[in-house]
This record gives sequence, structure tokens and C-alpha cells, in this order.
Amino acid sequence: MDARQNLLRVSVAALTLSAAGFATWQASEGFTATAVIPTRGDVPTIGHGSRRYEDGTPVRLGDAPITRQRAQQLARNLHSEEEARFKASLPGVYLHPGEYDLYLDFVGQYGIGNWRKPQSPRTWLLQGDYVGACNALLTWRFQAGRDCRLPENWGPQGCKGVWTRQQKRHADCMAMQ
Repeated sequence: MDARQNLLRVSVAALTLSAAGFATWQASEGFTATAVIPTRGDVPTIGHGSRRYEDGTPVRLGDAPITRQRAQQLARNLHSEEEARFKASLPGVYLHPGEYDLYLDFVGQYGIGNWRKPQSPRTWLLQGDYVGACNALLTWRFQAGRDCRLPENWGPQGCKGVWTRQQKRHADCMAMQ
């Protein structure tokens, strides 16, 4: 990475999820008015992939349907909570706004607990290794014990989307390096 790339990065503490980043996340998650289990082995979600309500109550199959407006409100509120934890996990780290959106999207999909694990992109970001952080995205291809890059796991309740989402994140990440 050249010095110019470093100058374009901003302290994580000063960044927020962009409107484009939120819209991309919503599109990736899709919308369901009723609670569903998105892939075999997953937990119920509603709206734009929300796993719980603002009061901490988990989403359950059979919950009352919600509107798109409620789904957006629920997603925005829960994303704000995750964003605060995400920022706190990266002290002294500088990112491009696009990288910030991308890694926050990762946290939205995999959760802050997985983000804090040693093999997550966070490990490399804390070391200033931006390319290593991009490459670490590709190791997150498993769902419910299945390797989502393998075609035999791409059926109707499969997890091909997990792998294609990671490939896109990786390509977008590398384009910012």
C-alpha cells in the first residue's frame, strides 16, 4: 500500500455507516415480513435479517408479520448497537469509509463475537495489514458446519450466498487497497 492510500483512511472513531452501506446491507439480507430460518442450521430472522428485537427478545417463528418500514427501523436500531461495539473493537485503526461499511456488514452477518475471534479480519486490521484483512474474509465461508464454497452445499436450503457474499466483500476490499 502506498502512502497516498494511508492518507485517504480515517480513524474508525470518526466514521459512521454510510447510507449506501446500509442500503447494500439491506439488499444483501433481503426482506421477509414474517420470521424465517434463512439457511439450514441458522436462527430465525425477520425483516432485513434481524435476529432479535430492540429489547433483546429473539425473533421466533410465528412472530407477527412486520412492514418494510418496521424492518428498516429494526435494522437501523440494531445496527447502531453493533456499530458502537465495532468501533470499540478497533482502537487506533484507520479505514476508508468503504472498508468501514464492508467490515460492519461482516459484523452484521457474523456477529461481533466472531469479529473478535483471532482469525477474523480484525486481527489484521489491528496490525495495519489491510490486504491480510481482506484475505481473511475468504476464510469465513462456513455455515452450520458446511463449507459454503462447495457446490454440494448450494441446494435450496444451502449456503451458496454465504460464499458469494464473501467473494464480493473480498473483491471490493481488494479494490480499495
